[in-house]
Amino acid sequence: MKPTLHVSPLEARTRFRIQVKHAVAIGPGKADVLQGIAETGSIAEAGRRLGMSYQRVWSLVQAMNRDFVEPLVTKQRGGSHGGGAELTPLGRRVLALYRDVEARAAAAVEAPLRELLTLIREDAGLDTDDEANDEPGEGAPGSSS
Repeated sequence: MKPTLHVSPLEARTRFRIQVKHAVAIGPGKADVLQGIAETGSIAEAGRRLGMSYQRVWSLVQAMNRDFVEPLVTKQRGGSHGGGAELTPLGRRVLALYRDVEARAAAAVEAPLRELLTLIREDAGLDTDDEANDEPGEGAPGSSS
């Protein structure tokens, strides 16, 4: 028996990214990294919370520091007092602006998204049968290709 997918507005979400050429300057993942660093003061701890390696978080931080007009995160090496990381004033501003845009975008699409969800089958995405996933004309039985 297949599980039933109960579609509700709470299960739908929008994802907002600011993309420059082929790179994402900031999106949900990078915003979560900034949030994690702001809350923990640690790149490693932010990574643990997000299920990312230190190296992955650090590479995202480096990309953001490179892509913005000033660094968003500063890092102190460990030592007798321990290391750490913190958002710069620009980092705090970028995170706040991103969260504001994200909230406004979600609010703007709430009604049409709710309507769109009513048009999606409750079992959408649950079929794993190859025939069920074939598009007409792409080798499906009964197609003319």
